Amino acid sequence: MREASIWREKVADFAASRIALFGLALLLLIVLAALGAPWFSMQNPYDLAQLDIMDARLPPGSIGAEGQTFLIGSDEQGRDLWSAILYGLRISLGVGVISTLIAVSLGLAVGLIAAYRGGRWDSVIMRVVDIQLSFPAILIALILLAVLGQGVGKIIAALVTVQWAYYARTVRGAALAEMSKDYIAAAQGLALSPARIVFNHLLPNCLPPLIVVASVQVAHAIALEATLSFLGLGLPITEPSLGLLIANGYQYLLSGKYWVSFFPGVALLLTILSINLVADQLRDVLNPRLAK
Repeated sequence: MREASIWREKVADFAASRIALFGLALLLLIVLAALGAPWFSMQNPYDLAQLDIMDARLPPGSIGAEGQTFLIGSDEQGRDLWSAILYGLRISLGVGVISTLIAVSLGLAVGLIAAYRGGRWDSVIMRVVDIQLSFPAILIALILLAVLGQGVGKIIAALVTVQWAYYARTVRGAALAEMSKDYIAAAQGLALSPARIVFNHLLPNCLPPLIVVASVQVAHAIALEATLSFLGLGLPITEPSLGLLIANGYQYLLSGKYWVSFFPGVALLLTILSINLVADQLRDVLNPRLAK
């Protein structure tokens, strides 16, 4: 009952921020649009039979060769930009969320092992974490993708590789803080199994800071995937994410055909903004010591 009351209080604290509620509403709208892409789109941008090169780079509001309306224009392949953005959102969100979940699981396990085992385990694991965090994330991802090549699975693997260390360090710090408390010493004195101590005592107390970091890292993963796709090392052209859509229209900016890159860029901006607004409030609610 007490734990349920605490969580109800945290939900109320989160709902007290209008900015956070706006971010949450915007994020839910974006997720709904991405999940409902087959129903909300004008065409399937992956179906070549539905594309007409005569409709390439049409401005917003134009009528296509077959009478269809391009609400926000078309790209260089004649794809309806609205449809391409909806399908691109599915890929960007999917890659960001899946890579973050895998990295959280890996970092959580590694961080708990380092904190509980201590000694050489802790020293070796944290030196590996320190070495990885000393390099820019985009540099590591670029090297991995240059070796692995393009593909959804490969970019997820690259994003997991650059993210797990953040979670491992966060979990280790939270777990070490709990290890120094009397109730952990009492549990060890009662000869409770390490698994019981870790899962019943350490893990629940590591979740709040882990959730805060994960909520921020989802936005970082989406932005990093978009950057890699923009540079041509992310997803293949047959599976265009928002970053690739921006890259496809970049060359037309100076010729006045701004919409090819502008609208995918706005979609990416709103997605990252909504996640960050929610993450900021989660940080203040779950970790008040870091509140502004």
